[in-house]
Amino acid sequence: MKKTFYSNGKLLITGEYVVLDGAKALALPTKFGQNLIIEASENELIHWKSYDHDGSIWFEETIPFSSIVEKKRYNENHKVKNTLIEILHEAHQLNSTFITQSKGYKITTELTFPKFWGLGTSSTLINNIAQWLEIDAYELLKRSFGGSGYDLACAQNDSAIIYQLVADKPTVENIRFHPNFTENIYFVYLNKKQNSKSAIASYLDKQGDIEKTIKTINAITNKIVNAIEPKDFALALQQHEIEMSNVLELQTVQEALFDDFRGVIKSLGAWGGDFVLAISKDNPTAYFKERGYEVVIPYSEMIL
Repeated sequence: MKKTFYSNGKLLITGEYVVLDGAKALALPTKFGQNLIIEASENELIHWKSYDHDGSIWFEETIPFSSIVEKKRYNENHKVKNTLIEILHEAHQLNSTFITQSKGYKITTELTFPKFWGLGTSSTLINNIAQWLEIDAYELLKRSFGGSGYDLACAQNDSAIIYQLVADKPTVENIRFHPNFTENIYFVYLNKKQNSKSAIASYLDKQGDIEKTIKTINAITNKIVNAIEPKDFALALQQHEIEMSNVLELQTVQEALFDDFRGVIKSLGAWGGDFVLAISKDNPTAYFKERGYEVVIPYSEMIL
């Protein structure tokens, strides 16, 4: 019997990096996500096939049950396979029945966004596997990729959330976030996928007075969530960028790439890649395309 699971993609609007240390973060689930399709098979093997948004296969492998149980590592040419085995091994530790009570599987994943966009290829997979095996997605994340877990909260919720780690445990507050100026908000892909692991490692080196930073970011998150006027929203985004620029000792993305932009641009997630948020009075699509940034998505097409 075929079983299908689905998880939403994510965008982190506020609290990037500092969410790891307990700051409040505003996160939005996207209209894009990933399916996981499970079918029975034989020979104690998993035949795994992963499709990109355009129907092309980006990963295909056969994994013996024994490799999962033993957490076998293949050579460095099999990076994706090794990562998948690691996730499935940790899942097996949490619920072994998918190995002990099965003959084999044909497993398919289907992204509804290009995998290089950074909207949560890994988090949607972790959450889908957790749904399938009825295990705690946050525990599976902790044992495999690590991270704050806000992306899993987006995978599981269909509305905006305030996400916070309290005593290292995830707390999720569903909120209504739909300001009346969403037609002025766009998401722009920066033409490169950021490695969030290395970005986080760099942040951990530079934290400084983290309690003071958390207090500032929490206040800004509240301002952004409650902004009624676009200028208040834009000003709060700007304040967030300045604060994180000081923490990370990096230029803001607007200073580095778009210093003549008429509006405000904010980095999202790991700085230096993936998407940025842009707010402006006029449609900025032509501005970004002239500079080689072809993927400009209006808020209404991106956010659930």
